[in-house]
Amino acid sequence: MRPSHQLPLLGLLLFSLIPSQLCTICEVSKENYSRLNPLLNTMINSKYTRIQAANVLLSLRLVGIRNESLEQELIKEVRDSEEKHDLTSGQLALDILALGACQNANEMFIYSHLVSQLEKKFQAEIENMGVHHGNPLTNYYQLSLDILALCLFNGTYSVTEVTKLFTPENKNFYFGVRFSVDTGAMAVLALTCVKRSIVNGQIESDEEDFKNISNHTESLIKKILSEKKENGLIGNIYSTGEAMQALFVSPNYYNESEWNCQQTLDTVLKEISRGAFRMPTAAAQILPALLGKTYLDVNKDSSCVSGSGNFNISIHEPESVAPTNSPSYILVYYSVKINETYSTNVTVPNGSVFLDVMKEAQKINETEFRFTVVERSWGPYITSVQGLEANNNERTYWELLSEGEPLSQGVGSYVVHNEEHLEVRWSKY
Repeated sequence: MRPSHQLPLLGLLLFSLIPSQLCTICEVSKENYSRLNPLLNTMINSKYTRIQAANVLLSLRLVGIRNESLEQELIKEVRDSEEKHDLTSGQLALDILALGACQNANEMFIYSHLVSQLEKKFQAEIENMGVHHGNPLTNYYQLSLDILALCLFNGTYSVTEVTKLFTPENKNFYFGVRFSVDTGAMAVLALTCVKRSIVNGQIESDEEDFKNISNHTESLIKKILSEKKENGLIGNIYSTGEAMQALFVSPNYYNESEWNCQQTLDTVLKEISRGAFRMPTAAAQILPALLGKTYLDVNKDSSCVSGSGNFNISIHEPESVAPTNSPSYILVYYSVKINETYSTNVTVPNGSVFLDVMKEAQKINETEFRFTVVERSWGPYITSVQGLEANNNERTYWELLSEGEPLSQGVGSYVVHNEEHLEVRWSKY
């Protein structure tokens, strides 16, 4: 066992004097709070799954929007999910973050048993990587959530193991050849939490691990910024919120000229008005960053306070608008590609999503188009087609494409168009 070389006290003191935020966090101005209504309508009025409930609860608690009846409903959903014992490590971590984001005066969140469960699930992820070529049971986004929750809730983890896991060139940060922005962003939040814990004396670390954490964070930030688009989005519209959080907590690792936060904010607000965040998870993940919050603001010892009075946002049921001059049914060309391609034409009602097309195709030919689906935080997720199952250990999955291009939306949220060519392709990442 190698000796533990503690960080020099002077170095820690100097680091602790560095302001935690050297740049201004851009956030939605009070004059524009009404532009957040679509997000809040989605989060509050949607029928969400038990997995989505944790995302919504965490988001609302972080920004201080409180509705007692809704909060109790969300808490019940989250706690019911715990009792089923079928949560992945990342889902359990998210539950802990949501339930412990703050404390109500009339309730006490006892998190020690959940943290113990998370420690075991996290260790199972590590063990799986040891026997399956470095592939975790889930993915690196969930592992990052694990570390973040363990860090914030005094769980046990090895700093040295974390530095080895989060080497920026690790294949698990990539989806095929593309760097995964949301995975990288969540890793930055986790690494930042670990680094703060070292500086605050909550955990011990040697100089090498501390330096590696800083180097990993810097490298991940550069990779995140390399995915910035001309309109200010980072990765895609759905990864931008968590990328903003990562940039908020890492101002020492990039220059002000490298990121125009206000441009990103303006583009996201435009996308909100166009209905880009219709899924509860999508709305929940973007909201904290728009109000200058990050997951590192989770504080298990603080009281839940309501900031909704400052928002002056009124929540209304979304009004349905009848489409004009639109056909009631549309034609879609659908294919499944494994080693060969299986194709059919499908007629579905206008406004249908990708999943509706797959269901209709299955009715036409069950042998060629049968599939299975499970519920995830982002909605339905395709697990198999023709009996061929996606496998994390083999890094295989079913990719959704439109006109040959990968989709950023899920099978349950992407609205299909007339005469569109859709494809489900057996792929590796």
